[in-house]
Amino acid sequence: MPITREARIRWALGAIGLSAFVLMLAFEVATDDEPVRISDLLSDAVQMLFLVATAVACAMLASRMHGQHEEKLELIRDLQQAKTEGESWRREARSHVMGLGVSIEKQFEHWGLTNAEREVGFLMLKGFMHKEIAVLRSTSDATVRHQAKAIYEKAGVENRTGFCAYFLEDLLPERGNHPVR
Repeated sequence: MPITREARIRWALGAIGLSAFVLMLAFEVATDDEPVRISDLLSDAVQMLFLVATAVACAMLASRMHGQHEEKLELIRDLQQAKTEGESWRREARSHVMGLGVSIEKQFEHWGLTNAEREVGFLMLKGFMHKEIAVLRSTSDATVRHQAKAIYEKAGVENRTGFCAYFLEDLLPERGNHPVR
């Protein structure tokens, strides 16, 4: 398993901390004018250990914060790239969708749908229910149902599912053993 950059930094900071502790303790012993007593040496060692441990912990925290900042910048770059690439996809898809709308309009014309039936047909393809279409068009539910029935007859399909499938089936890739028209 390869050693990560963060692990190398931790090891280096640990080594620096240990070296600093040993040097500070040696300096304390070398510069002390009084005879070395074990209790004083242990007391000084504990104080230095806390000081060095705090410094190492601060350095590790700073390193971790720097790493997180770098990750954040990378994520922002990736997000910006995805937005740019996504916008390109959306523009391309929009042109295809506009072409699809024109093709659907031509098919509606071929079937001889009235303007009201065309509007109902587009709203059904967008997924609106009859009651919702009635509200949007300020008509009754019965009127929308009558127009939908006229659309199905002119299109030569039995119901809404057949009407939607007429346009959508060829747009979606075949998967598994699903029937194809």
